[in-house]
Amino acid sequence: MSSPAIPGGTRFCSGFTRLCKGLAVVLVAGHIVVQILPSAVSYLALIPAKTIPFAWNLITAGYIEQSIHGVVVSTLCLLVMGKLLEPVWGSKEFLKFIFIVNFLTSVCVFITTIALYYIMRQENYLYLPISGFQGVLSGFLVGMKQIIPDQELSLLRIKAKWLPSIAVLLATAVSLFTPDSTAYLPTIIFGTYMSWIYLRYLQRKPEAKLRGDPNDDFAFSTFFPEFLRPVIDPIASIFHRMLCGISETSTEAHGYTLGGAPLPGSDPIEASRRRERGARALEERLAAERLAAAARSEEESKKDALENV
Repeated sequence: MSSPAIPGGTRFCSGFTRLCKGLAVVLVAGHIVVQILPSAVSYLALIPAKTIPFAWNLITAGYIEQSIHGVVVSTLCLLVMGKLLEPVWGSKEFLKFIFIVNFLTSVCVFITTIALYYIMRQENYLYLPISGFQGVLSGFLVGMKQIIPDQELSLLRIKAKWLPSIAVLLATAVSLFTPDSTAYLPTIIFGTYMSWIYLRYLQRKPEAKLRGDPNDDFAFSTFFPEFLRPVIDPIASIFHRMLCGISETSTEAHGYTLGGAPLPGSDPIEASRRRERGARALEERLAAERLAAAARSEEESKKDALENV
């Protein structure tokens, strides 16, 4: 067994938070329920034709994985990304983020499927059971883009700021070759966008007494390559003026300037502190895991030596 392989394995298999473990149990339990009682999908998954009066499926659909590979991928991604984001945001804010992004994503998917039905006149849009945690996972990628944008992931060799864009691009490409892409593509797209809306305009920052993240590095156009940004910025500015009213009112009340541009020494410092906390949490966790892996490797080496003797 080579020593470099051990840290890589333990890096993703340890240090999971208690909240993430609890949410993982919820995902696994939801999958077991729909396997034992297939009829439960009709009540728990998002089926647009049945959402009224079964409105609770706007909440439950996000926690129901219908396939075994879906529950495995969602559980692993939740544990890995959660142990980075939860210490930075705090458990309460982390859980709030999951609930809000999941609910808003389901609402947008519901509206989209109804619109597709009236446009295409195909009933499968109304009766296709849509469920899965991929909307929240897409939101986690946006959270990583905000906290550690320039951190290069060791396994993928990709900076964190590009992960949301790559996920949406890959999902769109796969949808061209798979049937029933409505079951996952709108969820990923709206999960990405709704999480950005929340983090950009709504997330409270008690330590800075403001909402959202007006930093230019987190603008909507940063999800696109640089050559497209001159085209995206004018369009995004329209939606910015529509959505930033709450954020501007909050910042004005606390002495900041309007238009999402804080006074010198206020919001840029908060954004910098948030990134520093994210990078520090990541570095401390990786360092602890490397030490644990080294200790485990040393113990195994001693055991092998004793066995050889």
